[in-house]
Amino acid sequence: MNISVSEAAQKLAELVRRAEAGEEIVLTDAGKAVARLKAEVDPSDAAVVYTEEDRKAEKPVKSPEEKLAAIRKIQADVKAMNLPKGVSAARSQDYLYDESGLPK
Repeated sequence: MNISVSEAAQKLAELVRRAEAGEEIVLTDAGKAVARLKAEVDPSDAAVVYTEEDRKAEKPVKSPEEKLAAIRKIQADVKAMNLPKGVSAARSQDYLYDESGLPK
């Protein structure tokens, strides 16, 4: 439905109800489309609903020991890559300070 902005101002409540029902409302000014009135998505439509099957298929929560073992494995894998040394983060903002340690 196309409707002029001035006419829409008088029928706003009706247009909102029509948009909620799924109708597309296009606001026009001097015959040109300038805006669309669109209903927001109902939050219950967008919510993720888990079934009992979904819950059974989920991976169990790892114990602290398993998490620590995974972290150590990742650290070992990265160390084995022999990546070149980068800039130390400890000195990465030295350019902001003068030789006395005061902000420039």
